[in-house]
Amino acid sequence: MEIKRSGSQPSAKGPADWFTGTARIDPLFPATDPARTAGNAVTFEPGARTAWHTHPLGQTLIVTAGCGRTQRWGGPIEEIRPGDVVIFAPHEKHWHGAALATAMTHIAIQESLNGKPVEWLEKVSDEQYLA
Repeated sequence: MEIKRSGSQPSAKGPADWFTGTARIDPLFPATDPARTAGNAVTFEPGARTAWHTHPLGQTLIVTAGCGRTQRWGGPIEEIRPGDVVIFAPHEKHWHGAALATAMTHIAIQESLNGKPVEWLEKVSDEQYLA
């Protein structure tokens, strides 16, 4: 058994290549061989969001605070709130982030395939985010 104590792992700023606006990533658990599932808590300031991206084995988000937005490629923007669980299929192009005026925190869980958990794509434009 291993207990990861709250506050024992440093927070990281969401890299500018992957995020628009301010996002903080708090690691929860890494993928440790032979397991390939990892989890992070991600907090987005109002208006902040990920770039478009995919996950080779899908991703699950559990919204824990605030109000957010998410969209899969070709679909409508969906509002997400605490308690909502969002499941993206493998290779489903999507983004997620905070609402325009409200921060949002979610737990993101994804698996790695051949050591790679995500494929980052182009940024979500302001026009796409505000649509």
